[in-house]
Amino acid sequence: MSEEKKSVKSRIVSAAWQLFYEKGYNGTTVDDIIELSDTSKGSFYYYFSTKDELLNTLSVILDDFYEELEQKMEPEMNSFEKLLYLNYETHSMMEEKIRIDLLASLYSTQLVSQGNRNLLDQNRKYYRLITKIVEEGQKRGQICSDMTVSGITRYYSMCERALVSDWCLNKGDYSLGEYSRKCMPLMMEHFRV
Repeated sequence: MSEEKKSVKSRIVSAAWQLFYEKGYNGTTVDDIIELSDTSKGSFYYYFSTKDELLNTLSVILDDFYEELEQKMEPEMNSFEKLLYLNYETHSMMEEKIRIDLLASLYSTQLVSQGNRNLLDQNRKYYRLITKIVEEGQKRGQICSDMTVSGITRYYSMCERALVSDWCLNKGDYSLGEYSRKCMPLMMEHFRV
């Protein structure tokens, strides 16, 4: 995909999620998304048949954020600490920028979906980044080697989903970022060297 096309699609997705947060899903129209993304109706419908299809793009928003976080991390930072940093920053962003009702709805549709489960796609930036950090941590002797890289990555992502699911079940009555900051180190402690 060319950079221009990618940029148009990214602008549409970013605008949609911003509007979903500000106005709610039902309060957001396709015209609102087109206006905020500074694109055309033709561009919108080139990428998405309906507004509903945008709900499946949460993984794109998250992966764009992981890309930003990766650039901010110091290369010499302890690999175990990198995992905790990613978890805290992402959960804080989700708490601030993604409506809990949409998040809960998305998680529930992923549970019953017969087709693509975007959040579990191993080719996502998220999984590639976590895998890279775990591999790096094992080489540096900062993350234990008694489990495979893919096993640790899978466990880490399961812990993150558990924290988000619990937050949704509790209707967001506490800070996801702060709760994750307390719980994730306990959940991952076995892997710290």
